[in-house]
Amino acid sequence: MHPATHAKTHPDRAAYIMAGSGETVTYKELDERSNQGAHLFRSMGLKAGDVIAILMENHPRFFEITWAAQRCGLYYACISSKLTSGEIEYIVKDCEAQVLITSAGVGPVVDELPALLPGVKLFMVGEARAPYASFEAARAPMPTAPIADESAGADMLYSSGTTGRPKGIKPPLTGAAIDTPSPLAMMAQGLFGFRDDSIYLSPAPLYHAAPLRWCMSIHRLGGTVVQMEKFDPEDALRLIEKHQIDVGQFVPTHFVRMLKLPPEVRARYDVSSIRSAVHAAAPCPIPVKEQMIAWWGPVIHEYYAGSEGNGFCYIGPHDWLTHKGSVGKATTAELHIVGEDGEEVPPRTEGTVYFGGGTPLTYHNAPEKIAENTNKYGWTTLGDVGWVDEEGFLYLTDRKSFMIISGGVNIYPQELENLLITHPKVADAAVVGAPHEEMGEQVVAVIQPMDWATAGDELKAELAAFCRANLSHVKSPRVIDFMQELPRHPTGKLYKRLIRDAYWGKEGSKIV
Repeated sequence: MHPATHAKTHPDRAAYIMAGSGETVTYKELDERSNQGAHLFRSMGLKAGDVIAILMENHPRFFEITWAAQRCGLYYACISSKLTSGEIEYIVKDCEAQVLITSAGVGPVVDELPALLPGVKLFMVGEARAPYASFEAARAPMPTAPIADESAGADMLYSSGTTGRPKGIKPPLTGAAIDTPSPLAMMAQGLFGFRDDSIYLSPAPLYHAAPLRWCMSIHRLGGTVVQMEKFDPEDALRLIEKHQIDVGQFVPTHFVRMLKLPPEVRARYDVSSIRSAVHAAAPCPIPVKEQMIAWWGPVIHEYYAGSEGNGFCYIGPHDWLTHKGSVGKATTAELHIVGEDGEEVPPRTEGTVYFGGGTPLTYHNAPEKIAENTNKYGWTTLGDVGWVDEEGFLYLTDRKSFMIISGGVNIYPQELENLLITHPKVADAAVVGAPHEEMGEQVVAVIQPMDWATAGDELKAELAAFCRANLSHVKSPRVIDFMQELPRHPTGKLYKRLIRDAYWGKEGSKIV
C-alpha cells in the first residue's frame, strides 16, 4: 500500500501522466525523487510532526513532494493557488509551516509572499527566481535510498472558506509505517472498484482534499493517475478514450459541463471503458445524474463527506435509481438528524446532519469551531441540512448557513439551483437571499447564461415562468440577475457568500 512497493514490482509503470504535456513519471522515478525529497527535508532539520506548505497548480512535481513529506512523517498543507497573498500568509502562519514550495505558474502572488513570510524557507519548482531556491536543484544531490527514520505523515488541509476564514484540519500522527494500509485506499477498492491496474482520471485541483487523497490512494494501489492541469469537458472525454480510463472522481459541475456539450461532440468519444465514476462535493441534481447514467451506464457512484473525515455516506448506482436524490447510507459513523431543540428527529423530518461515533473534529487552533459543531451527545456536523428515510438513506437539503427566511418560511436554495441548471440556456446558477422590507428576505437567482448575449429581460421572463411551472410560488425567485461567471471553486463548490454579501452591501470579500 505504498509507491515504494510498486517501485520494486512495477518500476516502469506510470505512476502519473500529466494530461496536457504528456510528462510521465514512473513508480521508480516517484520513489527515488520522494526519497530525495525526504532526505532534503531532514537536512533542513524537519522532523516528524513538522509542517511544509505546498502552493502549486497541478504541477508534475506535486506528487513527488507530497510523497516525500508522507514518508518522513511531515504534515503537508496544500494551499489553493487561487488565494490572495494575505490569505496564503494566514494559512502558512496558522499551520506553522517551516517550508513553502511554490511554482511560477501560480502567478504574481508568489512575488508578494517573501516579505510576508520571514523565517520560512522558500523553494520554487521549475525555473526558480530569487529569493526562492530551486527545489529540484536542492533535491538532486540527495540519496535515492530511503531515510533511516521513515514514518507516515499526513495532509493538513484547510476548509475552503465558503463561510469565513478557512480552518486547518490536522489529524493526529501515529508514527505508523509508511505502508500501513490506508482506510481510504481500502474503501476505494471495496466500494468503488479501484484496482492495482486502474487508470484514474483526476480533473480537479490537487490542493483540494478529494483529488489529492484519491490520487494518492491510486498510488498506494499501484494504478496510474492521468492528471488534468485544468478541467475542460471535451478534453476529459478525449482523455477517457485515449487512456482507456476506467475510474475517476468528479463533481456535479463537471457532469453539467459535459452534458452541455453539443450531442455531436459527446458522440465523438468512446467512454465505455469507465467502470466507476465517483462524484461528491455537492448534491447532484436528479436530472443531471439521470442523464449521466443514461450516457455512461450504471457506473456513477456517490459519496457525502468532508475534509474533516467525521463521517461518510455512500450510494451506488443501483441503490440511487431506487432512492433518487439520496447521497447514501452512513458507512463509517452513525447518522443523526437533529432538530432545533437539539434532539434527534424521526425519519423524513428535516434537520441538521450530525455524525456520531466517527473521527472527532480536529480543527487546528480553532477550539471554538470544534465546540460550535459538536453537540451535547458528542456528535459532530459540517453544517448541512437534510433528512433520512426509513431505510437510512440520507437526502441533503442545503447548508444551514444558506437558508433563506422569507415571510417566516424557510427556503433552501439548492432545490431551485438544481432546477435552474437543467434549463438549456443556463450554464450555472446560484440562489441567495436578499433583503426585503416586508418579507425580511427575498429569493434571488443569479444566472450564468450559456450565451452572454441572451442575458436580458426575455431570458428573465423565460426562467421565471420555468421556475413557477416546476416549483411552488414561495420558492420561485423574485429577482433574476446575471453574471458572466459565478465565483465557483475549481472543485465545484460555489462561493455563495460572495454573491450574497453583494446584496447585503458588505464589502471586502475576495473571490478565491
